[in-house]
Amino acid sequence: MTSHVRATPTIADAHVPESDLLVIDELATHFHTDEGVVKAVDGVSLTVPHGKTVCVVGESGCGKSVTARSVLGLVDPPGRIESGHIWWRPSPPTEPLDLAALDPRAAAMRRVRGGQIGMVFQEPMASLSPMYTIGNQLTQAMRLHLPLSAAEARERAIAQLARVGIPQPEKRFDAYPFQLSGGMCQRAMIAIALACDPGLLIADEPTTALDVTTQARILDLLRELKDQTGMAMIFVTHDLGVVAEIADEVAVMYLGRVVERGSVFDIFDRPQHPYTVALLESMPTAGLSAGGRLNAISGMVPHPGNRPAGCAFHPRCPSMIPGLCDTISPPELTLGDRRSAACHLLDAEVAAPPPPSRVPAAVVAPAVTRAVPAPAAPAPAPSGEPLLSVQGLRMYFPVKKGILGRTVGHVRAVDDVDLEIRQGETVGLVGESGCGKTTLGRCIARALDPTGGRILYRDAEGGPAVDLAQLTSAQLRPYRGQVRVIFQDPFGSLNPRKTLLQLIGEPLTRIRRADTSDSSIQDQVADMLRRVGLRPEYMRRYPHAFSGGERQRVSIARALITRPRLVVADEAVSALDVSVRAQILNLLRDLQDEYRLTYLFISHDLSVVESLCDRVAVMYLGKIVEQAGTRSLFTEPGHPYTAALLSAVPQPDPHRRSQGARIRLADDLPDPADPPPGCPFHTRCPHRDSSICAVDVPQPRRLGAGHLAACHYAGDLVLK
Repeated sequence: MTSHVRATPTIADAHVPESDLLVIDELATHFHTDEGVVKAVDGVSLTVPHGKTVCVVGESGCGKSVTARSVLGLVDPPGRIESGHIWWRPSPPTEPLDLAALDPRAAAMRRVRGGQIGMVFQEPMASLSPMYTIGNQLTQAMRLHLPLSAAEARERAIAQLARVGIPQPEKRFDAYPFQLSGGMCQRAMIAIALACDPGLLIADEPTTALDVTTQARILDLLRELKDQTGMAMIFVTHDLGVVAEIADEVAVMYLGRVVERGSVFDIFDRPQHPYTVALLESMPTAGLSAGGRLNAISGMVPHPGNRPAGCAFHPRCPSMIPGLCDTISPPELTLGDRRSAACHLLDAEVAAPPPPSRVPAAVVAPAVTRAVPAPAAPAPAPSGEPLLSVQGLRMYFPVKKGILGRTVGHVRAVDDVDLEIRQGETVGLVGESGCGKTTLGRCIARALDPTGGRILYRDAEGGPAVDLAQLTSAQLRPYRGQVRVIFQDPFGSLNPRKTLLQLIGEPLTRIRRADTSDSSIQDQVADMLRRVGLRPEYMRRYPHAFSGGERQRVSIARALITRPRLVVADEAVSALDVSVRAQILNLLRDLQDEYRLTYLFISHDLSVVESLCDRVAVMYLGKIVEQAGTRSLFTEPGHPYTAALLSAVPQPDPHRRSQGARIRLADDLPDPADPPPGCPFHTRCPHRDSSICAVDVPQPRRLGAGHLAACHYAGDLVLK
């Protein structure tokens, strides 16, 4: 952040109720660029009461993270706080301090940052230094603010690691970040943030990159620590399921401003702003059948440097009033105690509920959630031979040590997997990070050479199935266009030095189709851009000119340009916020209907899988432990691991946060280089019988039509 220090306000300027720990008052944080001033935060007001969790939600680009970073003076140049106040008062007798007026590099701010206010960032691997051990980074944070000797800091740090649930804390104290799992690194980040027992913790998307069980454990941990210490939290997220799980109060941001505030029950039960309603409606809901459409928000968040006149949401608002919403910025209206919204539609109906059409049914009637599941439906009936049949597939990676690189073991990333995928269906592949989902998908696409097993693929022309696992690179060329991949990261998977025409047209050239003249490729790229919702004239632009959702559309166009039959979608929407995710999921459904595509949809988001997939396969430690039709698996899981995954899914209903005990899995995933004997899940299973589960490998048991579960007690356990 640039050294731009405003005049320190007097104490008389502060209006900080004793119940509030932090008061943000008309905060404006701007970025002064060569193109002009970007108003990333433009008049945000927000209060954080003592001991409460305030969730800040909104789409990417709405200013959530910049607001959070402004509190601690962590905005990168050329950004700076232009106006407003951030009143901080850790205890009522203390006079409030305006953090916005402090030099970010001053000693006063350093005392607050880390000592009184801690922060947890989204990417733990990027936030933790790879050059220092976890213990070194933790003791540095402690000794910066506390008068501790090295021995005292070490003792306290080990206790802190144990406090956040890291097993073997004495051993992990000397570990480097790369030696820990993603969940453990995030726990280490939380330990560092809480090293000096701060009164406020700012968590900026702390669970976004984590799988569902790790996310559940982190949320449980944060709740427990808040209850133990009495600290308050600002929790930044775009996941409304997480908001329902953890929030006391919610602030909804759009394009640098707070458009609605209220308790978590107010926001979910009676949303007042059309943007809040649209966010809630765009979430996948329990019971949505595969093929059902999501209510996506049209358009995208404008760039802060090109803010629309009037209400910033009016270009996307279905209730926009011409001549009013597009010309006059709506004032913030008080709707009750700690309840407000900024919308012209509320002027004449200050405390009245919005029209029924603006209240999502899933919010008003919680009965449609998973608490009252629909009757289980059988898996889709098989029709003829499968398009793809994976039989006994194995993918082992050698573990090498020593100067000579001697092989001392193998990581069994995929271990004896059987899976069938039929023409036109969508099969979901779920499991925790490290279970082998992505490796299996890459083997099917032959981006990896399998160690063993068969990948039988049936060509469109008929005839006997071809074993893709046995083909050479030259023999695979005709099939490269028929099996395509949509990658997770739309930023990292596109070459920034190539235009969209080059990126999307490249697969046509590589597979050497009959007509690959420049004009033909350009025509095909233009047609594909239209089909994925982008303008053909964009083909001359580079990836950096597009948003995350638009880049993912480009990735989809690149995958489909060859008219494939099977598409492996590897976490294709996990990097997107809720509204853009709904747009992409609807697009995938539309393209599937148009081209009769078959999808292998890899994801850790079970709500998305439930809404999109016909069948689901659950992977654990390189093996598929359960397969079933989607409705059957979600209502009647047959494997304890599946039940644990389902119980960890955040429910978008705050009334249900205390209903149903979450199944807490012990520890992290075992090392795939040293898998446990017997059932691979027995070390974490709450139903294990050591005399059997730790000795014998369970074989799949049939529980119904198309429903298989590899558990010794499948069908005998009550797992709902």
